[in-house]
Amino acid sequence: MKLLRHGPVGQEKPGALDADGQARDLSLLVPDFTPDWLAPEKLQALAAIDLRRMPLVPKGTRLGVPVAGVRQFVAIGLNYRKHAEEAGLEIPKEPVVFTKALTSLAGPDDDVRLPPGSEAGDWEIELGFVIGTIARNVPVQSALSHVAGYCLANDVSERDWQIKRGGQWGKGKSFDGFGPVGPWLVTSDEIADPQAIPLELRVNDEVRQRSNTADMIFPVAQLVSYLSQFMTLLPGDVVITGTPQGVGLGIKPTPVFLRRGDVMTLSAGPLGTQRQQVV
Repeated sequence: MKLLRHGPVGQEKPGALDADGQARDLSLLVPDFTPDWLAPEKLQALAAIDLRRMPLVPKGTRLGVPVAGVRQFVAIGLNYRKHAEEAGLEIPKEPVVFTKALTSLAGPDDDVRLPPGSEAGDWEIELGFVIGTIARNVPVQSALSHVAGYCLANDVSERDWQIKRGGQWGKGKSFDGFGPVGPWLVTSDEIADPQAIPLELRVNDEVRQRSNTADMIFPVAQLVSYLSQFMTLLPGDVVITGTPQGVGLGIKPTPVFLRRGDVMTLSAGPLGTQRQQVV
């Protein structure tokens, strides 16, 4: 299934895409897609719903983050070989882990508001996944069984704050709206291989990033296992898995950064598309 949440900020209702790609409202049956609804038995119950009998969501309705009640927003850095190369950094021997503030979460098409004085706003298309069952010290072989589904994300960054303000990456990645997620959560049963998803990001219709999750240094299964060694992953936790080459900071000879009025368009095959205007 492709699960989504629709409506104004703070008033989102649960929904899903039907076989024809139309959004259907599930609020008569489900209060919201809170973490408990990501358990395997609850996802099976959702899959049994005849979506054709559910009300249509009016076209043009805003989509929000596809999961409610997120408790942890974890990110992985330098997880694509070519991105590490463009940054002039060595291939990490272990995943680079940081967190983004929960308040940075945003809908897939919400505006991205640059903070006052920002001169180095940047884009990062990423594969995200959402935890469905508690993961604690899990082996790689069973790690994917803890994933409820996959989504598209944009790890928007302010490079000056990330790099020049004392070294903690989260400073440049946690502004409000710097974590668009969605448009929907594709349940794991529909993604045969998370390491075979195409990624493309355009800025003002110019392709800046084009890659595939096959280039990831640490695949999803390894990330789930690794993270679960030193933190408990909870249902509803969102993990974004790093970005491929093509970020603005890596453009030679002069980096290119976001300016007000720019439009970012992201696509990831079955994970859908995003569109954000910079304001």
